[in-house]
Amino acid sequence: MQLSTESLLIILIVGLVAGWLAGILVRGAGFGLLGNLVVGVVGALIGSWVLPQLGIRLGDGIVAAIVNATIGAVILLVIVGLLRGSGGRSLFRR
Repeated sequence: MQLSTESLLIILIVGLVAGWLAGILVRGAGFGLLGNLVVGVVGALIGSWVLPQLGIRLGDGIVAAIVNATIGAVILLVIVGLLRGSGGRSLFRR
């Protein structure tokens, strides 16, 4: 598998946006540039596996990729929050 520079750039942009959105939805703040990127890219992997298992197809395009990655990133952050324990705090932003 060979990625072009444009493909890699799209993956990084989708990862950054998805990680940032998931950070806002779950914790109320982002995780910094590198943290958002990691959360978003891992979230994209999770979302691309979980959503088809549930019979959900979002379509093609960058917006669908961002939504897919954001859903996966939220799932990732919820699981990490449950494993770490929220210390009595609410996991989601109010």
